[in-house]
Amino acid sequence: MNLPSKILEQSVEQLSTLPGVGKRSALRYALHLMQEDEQSVRDLADALVALKTRMYHCRHCHNVSDTEVCPICSSEKRQRGIVCVVENVQDVMAVENTQQYRGLYHVLGGVISPIDGIGPGDLEIASLVRRVETGDPYPVEEVILALPTTMEGDTTNYYINKLLQPLGVKITTLARGVAVGDSLEYADEITLGRSIAHRIPFEG
Repeated sequence: MNLPSKILEQSVEQLSTLPGVGKRSALRYALHLMQEDEQSVRDLADALVALKTRMYHCRHCHNVSDTEVCPICSSEKRQRGIVCVVENVQDVMAVENTQQYRGLYHVLGGVISPIDGIGPGDLEIASLVRRVETGDPYPVEEVILALPTTMEGDTTNYYINKLLQPLGVKITTLARGVAVGDSLEYADEITLGRSIAHRIPFEG
């Protein structure tokens, strides 16, 4: 792509590193930003810098937060004895949108995938086991395995189940209203809500 400006070219190059943004889309975004007033562009830049420098991962559940402990973990209205294990932050948002779940979460940050070089040590599995084992910050009565219905998700479910079984905690999984191979973030809210409400014991 031949561009008339080195600055424009650098902007397009940076914007095109975003997921799902090709060079043509990046060029449209860059040209749009050129038309905006300077303060609007500075506000955008400040928001992006804050995203990197001032955001936390909750020290209990690893969800994103403006504070060290996220609002979900700190809320006294949640069922603190139930922990829903999800792959990523998007899945927390998907489950919250159903308004069917009032427990806490544990974000793994991915699933076990040897082909991608992702092993148990790359995920927040050890912190989950420690959370159940110690009851810190709250005693855990039930762990809901809400990982994708894929080979990698199932592998991770079985691995976690094997680690948690000796601890005597109740382990459940989503009812199979979520289609095999689907990620939670793409499931419709009604189906996902019913899958959580009618969760079943995990059979490892």
